[in-house]
Formats: sequence, structure tokens, C-alpha cells
Amino acid sequence: MKHNIIKQLVIGLLFSTVSLSVVAQSTHQWKQATMDGYTYKYVSGDPMHARFYHLKNGLTVILSVNKKEPRIQTLIGVRTGSNNDPKDHTGLAHYLEHLLFKGTDKYGSLNWEKEKPYIAEITLLYDTYNHTTDPASRKAIYHQIDSVSGMAAKFAIPNEYMKLMSGIGSQGTNAHTSVEETVFEENIPSSSIDKYLAVEAERYRYPVFRLFHTELEAVYEEKNRGLDNDGQKVNQAMLSAIFPTHNYGQQTTIGTIEHLKNPSLIAIRNYYNKWYVPNNMAIVMAGDLDPAYVIKKIDADFSYMQPKPLQEYKPSPELPIQSPITKEVLGPDAENVSVAFRMPGALDSHAQVLLEVLTDMLSNGKAGLMDLNLNQPQKVLGAGAYAQAFKNYSMLVLSGKAKQGQQLDEVKDLMLAQVEKIRKGDFDPSLLKAVVSNARLANVQGLDDNNNRATGLMDAFIKHKGDNWLSNVDFEDDMAKVSKQELIAFVNKYLHNNYVVVYKRKGVDNSIVKVEKPAITPITINRDVQSDFFKKIAIMPSTPVQPQWLDFKKDMQTGKIGPANFYYVQNKDNTLFNLYYRFDLGTSNNKYLKYATQYLQFLGTDKRSSEAVNKAFYNIACSYAITTTKDVTMVSITGLQENFGHAVSLFEDLLRNCKPNETALSNLKGDIQKSRENSKLNKTAMMQGMIAYAMYGEHNPFNYQLSTGELDALTSGQLTSILHTLLDNRHSIIYYGPLSQANAQAAITKLHGLPPHFVIAQAPVKFEKTTQTANQVLFANYDMVQSEVYWVRNTTNYDSEEKPTIDVFNSYFGGSMGSVVFQTLRESKALAYSTFAQYVSPDKKDGRYTMVAYIGSQADKMNEAIGGMNELLTAMPETDQPFETAKQGIKQDIATERITKDDIVFNYLAAQKLGLDYDIRKQEYETLDKLNFDDIQKFHDSNLKGVPYTYCILGSENKIAPEELKKYGEVKVLTPEEIFGY
Repeated sequence: MKHNIIKQLVIGLLFSTVSLSVVAQSTHQWKQATMDGYTYKYVSGDPMHARFYHLKNGLTVILSVNKKEPRIQTLIGVRTGSNNDPKDHTGLAHYLEHLLFKGTDKYGSLNWEKEKPYIAEITLLYDTYNHTTDPASRKAIYHQIDSVSGMAAKFAIPNEYMKLMSGIGSQGTNAHTSVEETVFEENIPSSSIDKYLAVEAERYRYPVFRLFHTELEAVYEEKNRGLDNDGQKVNQAMLSAIFPTHNYGQQTTIGTIEHLKNPSLIAIRNYYNKWYVPNNMAIVMAGDLDPAYVIKKIDADFSYMQPKPLQEYKPSPELPIQSPITKEVLGPDAENVSVAFRMPGALDSHAQVLLEVLTDMLSNGKAGLMDLNLNQPQKVLGAGAYAQAFKNYSMLVLSGKAKQGQQLDEVKDLMLAQVEKIRKGDFDPSLLKAVVSNARLANVQGLDDNNNRATGLMDAFIKHKGDNWLSNVDFEDDMAKVSKQELIAFVNKYLHNNYVVVYKRKGVDNSIVKVEKPAITPITINRDVQSDFFKKIAIMPSTPVQPQWLDFKKDMQTGKIGPANFYYVQNKDNTLFNLYYRFDLGTSNNKYLKYATQYLQFLGTDKRSSEAVNKAFYNIACSYAITTTKDVTMVSITGLQENFGHAVSLFEDLLRNCKPNETALSNLKGDIQKSRENSKLNKTAMMQGMIAYAMYGEHNPFNYQLSTGELDALTSGQLTSILHTLLDNRHSIIYYGPLSQANAQAAITKLHGLPPHFVIAQAPVKFEKTTQTANQVLFANYDMVQSEVYWVRNTTNYDSEEKPTIDVFNSYFGGSMGSVVFQTLRESKALAYSTFAQYVSPDKKDGRYTMVAYIGSQADKMNEAIGGMNELLTAMPETDQPFETAKQGIKQDIATERITKDDIVFNYLAAQKLGLDYDIRKQEYETLDKLNFDDIQKFHDSNLKGVPYTYCILGSENKIAPEELKKYGEVKVLTPEEIFGY
């Protein structure tokens, strides 16, 4: 499951223009209404039209209607997390989150009456284990646990919950635990409401904590992954220092190693009974729903739940920090520094408004003080600010990376100097207005997203039980009322020398003690069976959602602007626009291109400095971005239509008339060199490079970079020449906005100067995928607790007829928590926290498919993990019911998918690259029912079975012996220079 730090989510009003006038008092109010016997509260003028119900048993239900697609984002949240973990059982809330996917006495079991005594015995054994200290006795007890668990597993149906969700067409099945919340997530078709609610009501009636010892091992793996994550270690160091008594800092969500080794199912059951009660829970649903119908169904299905008195965690106030507290974290990743201030919590709504304004004033990616004074003049490698908001307290965090030769203390002082500027009022008050404008724009952009809606509503419930929704709706109006003087006073009140500074330094962390691997016997996996409850849900009636296919000739319009193709879709919902220039060239045509687009952000013109350009965009709530890939360069300009002309003119002038800046280029070269050094210390970047090496060989798109010599020789003239002539290259123009096609074409023609004919671009460098003829191992050394292994094999050329087979194969074999790979390697053998396998399709018609499989495990389990995956690549188990579930899940995904807005154009362009001129989903939808298991078995055997693979293995050379690697193929140890190309 994923584990999110709670972030402040601002939900604002839908403004068609940027209004900056100060409102004397709230124009919104709490109101009450009754429909079909159910009373609810709502806030007048709320653009999400959220309804807040409180049922008789105390259950909170929050509904928000959005008819853009026939799907609903659902969240079931409990106002409890690691704050409420018992002191001697930290990590318990997180354990419980995992166990609530294991089923009840009604589902997840073949025969509960036969399984029940084994579960009871396991519970007692763990209690004995928990109270035993002698190592030999503990080992003997664990052997009993392992043995009895094997017996119990014969009656278990692993992942039946996931199969139920797949069967109803749910997407994104997941959950997360944090300090104050545990939230369970599903995205369901609107036609599956009854089935979803029936399953969820059963889920919380009497959960059975089955398959515990293998799930516990998955949590161990999760803990070890955290020990390899320097960012998580920095965050924990901040929390523990800034909250020396509060559980925010004293109890980690994942738990201590000592407590992980000594779990108690009795303690977990007691925790569940105490906190998982209706008056402490909420169901949030956002999407295509009928509130009157849904509330009645929820009331009926969840009425069995009975409220209980709650005693919330009420900590003593933290004492003020009198002087800076310094912490240091060691690890292999690049160095950085973080400065954290303790701030008022979410319960102080007005303080949250001021904190949001302050954070955006410091760092907004464009015109914040850190952006303009540190990033833009290249005084640091990178710096920014963010807030973490909890109920009782929040944190304001400044984070930065040092340039080549720069000390972290200098970065810290430069960041604190920006806070000092606000304290002294040394900032342009117009920035306050721009902050509000951009906040409103962001909220308009996010309003279509059901997950955005549901997450904001759930956040309000967790922190305030939803009682603060009026404050959320008023948030931007309240931001607009913040004066310069009030912000200065806020900073002076809360930000002094009362901070925690955490230095992340490169070095060996000798404090790491990994969770050791227990002896686990693989358990029985009953894949092809269903409980009676499963069958009952399957036959519940539902009205299928009818799919909608794209008709590229009707759903978008085309034309010409000069020599450029023009694609148009009208925005009929609001006054926002997106304008794109899509160039058919990338780094494979010109490897200097990405350095030119990086350089642009530091350049100005004769009329405006680079700082003035950034301010101008931010002040009109518009933005531009340039992204460059191997094949495509994309310019995007977005914002309010009323500022369309101003924004496009700003960008065109900058691109055509940017002036060389030698200081900026010198700094950029140094920053690129430093970023390259940092990348060599980053395990994710290293693995990306290793996979590219496996796919393409030693010369590949990932390491097609300027050499150090080429980088040093770069001139401003080279880069500005690329920028000045970029628009002379072949590109398409895409507009999504409120203007008519004719008016849009006319406006763009006026603003976007084009040559009569495009220049012919330099031919791209070709990167051909390799053909594996023998097993090979690519190994790279990295100081880590775990090992990470990828299997890579390139196969045949693209064939559109294969898409249904590939999609079903991916879903069945390795694409979800209900897949063969996940169930076997995690659920049965407890070899990993994360594992998957996917047959990856190319993005162009002459491209080749690639099989990619992955498992991350403790280094001492690597050989078992590799063997387990190899068994599945050689022989795929056949189970009829999961296969049918995979097919039906894909059909429901297609039927409920709605491709709208500018995505219509991008789908068309993607289809073109594959040689298609139609919506391929229709062909797939009509073919899926004809597929049988023999089709994907044949596919597996033809493409995966008995063929050579390239193994990409990242791990510590101190934990993985070279002799172990040679068992899998010829070993090549890759240096960072070979991986990265510099």
C-alpha cells in the first residue's frame, strides 16, 4: 500500500476570470436541505456541490457529483493512524491497513469453519512469540506459526478482495496510512455502486486477519525499502526533531524494527475494534452518481455498524524551540539540506491560509522569492519550499541542493535569507495578488479530477470531520484578504531561530539494521476458486455502461496555419486554454536541443530580463513549458483565455529574441555537471540507465549525452541559435480553449509567426533494440539493503491485432495485485513488497515489444526471488476465473473511459505513430470476449518461455557475491560512466 504524508489541499471557487478584489465577508454559508428523508449540509456556491450527511450511527458520507465520465472515485477513511498506535506496537495501524485486504468470514475463505481454529491458534502463537525473548524459543515458535499458517492457507482465497474489485471494474485499488488517517481507495464504474457498497460493507463487518505471516514479510520488505530511501530518512529526522514529544515525530507509521519483529494479532484486533467505528469513519464519493440513491444504499448497507465512545489522541503542547536544532542523515544519494519550522496545525484555519500564502510567496516555481533570488540567478542547484499540514501542527520546509563546490550551510543561509526578506517586507506586494490568481487557476484546472475532489473532501473529514468545508470554499477569498502587514506579522510570530536543519550527507549509514528474513514455507494459493459471497456479488444486477468511441473526423477539427497542421477542440466548460507547438524532432535529431531549452529559462530579451519574464507570466496566471524527448519537443502555454494574447506574445518574443547570457551559461554548465554527479548517486536513475542498456546496448537513448568536453565547449551562440530558429522547424499546433475554430486560427496566425516552408531537420540518430541471444547479467553496485532485479527481453514488431491478447495477458500475468506474479511471489512466497511483469508495447508501428519483469527484495532473498520469477516466465499457471476477471475488467475500463479535451488530439497523434487512423479501443472491445486462455498461454509460451533475458541487477557488492550472478548468465559490471554516458 502507499503511504502519503498528508498535504494541504486547497479547494477553491470556480472563477472564469481572475478577480483580486477583497471581499468584506464570506459570500458562502452553511445551509441545510432534506431529500427523500435524508438531511444534509452544503456550502452555498461550492463548485463541487459537496453534500455532507451524518447517518444515525455516526457515519459521515460526503458526495460530490461530477458527470464528466461514468466513474466514481471512492475513499473510505478512518480518523486514525500511527498517532494512535500503542507505544509497544508501533506500525500497528499500517499492519491493519494491509490486513483489511484479506477478507472476512464470508469471503477470502473456502471454508471458514475449518479455517477458523487455525486462525485462532496462529493468534495465540503470535501472542506467545510476542512475549518470548529467548532466540531459540522464538525460532521454535515461529516454526509453529509457519506450519499452522500453511494449514490455514489451504482454506484461504488470497486476494479475493482484489478479484472482487477487478470484477466490478474498479481501478487503482489501494490504501495508505499516515499519522492521522487510514484511507482505502477505489475508482469504480458508476454502474457498480451496488456491488461496491455490498463488498465494502462486508469488508468492515468482521475482517479476518488471515495470511498474516506472509503479509508481515511484505511489511518487512517495505521497511527495508524505507531504509534505502534517503528522502524518507530526512523527513523522519525532521519530524523527530521538530516534534520531540508528539507522536508525529516519535512514532513512525511503518513502526520500529523491534515492534515489527514482535507483532500481536490481539493488539491489532483491539485497535480495529476501538477505532474502526462509524462515528470515526467517512465514505467519500465523487463522480457520476445520484446522491439520493447513493445515500439510501449506504445507510442500508452500513447500518449494522454501531458507534462507540472515542478518546482521541490529545498530546501536550510542544515546547517552543529556542535555538536551531541540527541533524545529520547519511546515505548514498546526493547531498541536500532541509530547514523545517513548526507552524500552527490545520485546526487553525486562518493560519493555514497564511501558511499557504507564505509557502507560495517563497516558492511557486515561477516568481517566488526562492525562484527569483536563488534558482533564477543560479545561486544554488535548486531550492524550494513546501508545507506539511497535520491537525495539531504543520511544518514549513525549505529544501535545497548545493552547486559544485558549494557548502550546504551556504544553501541554508541563502534560503533563510528569503524568509528574512518577508520578515522585513522586502518584496513586491503585487506578488500577493499573483499568488491568489494562480491558486484560483490551479483549482479550476483540478475541478474535473474526481480524485482531486475526493481527496480534498477526505482531508477535510480527517482534520475537521468536514466542519471546515466553508473555510475551504472561502480559501482563495481569504488568501486575497491577506495584507503585506499581516504576512510580515505571521512570519515574525512563527519564524525565528526556532528551526530544525537536516543535512543529508553522502556516507555510509552504520545505524541501519535491516529486518532479517524469517524462514517462510510457501503457502498454498487457491487461485481458481470463489467464495459464495463472490458469486453473490457477481450475479448482482447492474446496467452496463455503453462505451464511447472517438471519431477523429468529428471529435476534433483540423486546418492549416501557414505550413503547420492545426488541431482544434473547443473548451465548453470554462475559460481556460491550452496551446501546444509539437515539433517532430528531439534529442536524437540534435542532442544540444535539451540544453538549449534548459538555457531559455535563464534568458531575457532587450525588453525584459528573465526575472521580468517569469513575473509577467505569473502575474497573469499563465505559464509556459518546454519538454524534449528522444523524438518530440513540446511547447505548452496555458492559462486564462482573456490573457491568451499576452501569454503567447510573451513566449514568442522570448523564444525569437532571447539574448545570450554568459554568466547564466557558465552557471548552467556547472549545474549540469553537478546534476550529473548527483544522478550517479541515485538508484532510480541508475536503474533507468541499466534498462536502456539492456534494451539498446551500450549506445542507447539514455546515455546519448554530451560528453564533458562537449559540454565545456558549449557556446551561447550555439544554444540561442537553436532557440531563435526552433519555430522554423516542422511542428503542429494544438489549441484547446473557448474560442471558435475560426477565431482561434486567426488569433494564432497573428501571434505565431511562421516561415512559408519549414526547414528540413537533421536526420535522427537511430537506436535499434537489441536481440538477446543468451542470458546476460548487467550489475551495478549501490550501497543498499535491498536488491532490485529487472528482466528485459525485446521481441517482435508491433501488430495492432495483438493488443487484446497483450492487455489480457498483462492483467492476468503480472499487472495487478490479483495477478499470477503478485500472488505467487508476494502472497505465497513472501519474496517481495513490489513485483510485476508487463509486455510493453512500442509507440510506433516499426517498433518492437519488450518484456519487462521486476522484483525488489532483501539481498539475502535475491536468488529465491529470481528463481520464483523465472519459474513463472517458464510456466504460467492456468486459472479460469482470474482470466475471466481480467477480460471483464479490461472491458469495463474501456467502456467507462472518456477521452475528452485535448486528449482527443493526443490520442489521434499517438494512433498516427502506430499507423492507425481510428480508435483501436473499439476493435479491442469487440474482440475480448472471443479470447480464451489458450490464446494467452500460446502468447506466453511463444514470447516468454525458454528464451534468454538480460538481468539488470542493482545492489551492494558487499551483499551479492559475483558467483551468485554468474548462475544467471555472463556478467557485465556496469560503471556509472557506461550507464550515463558521461
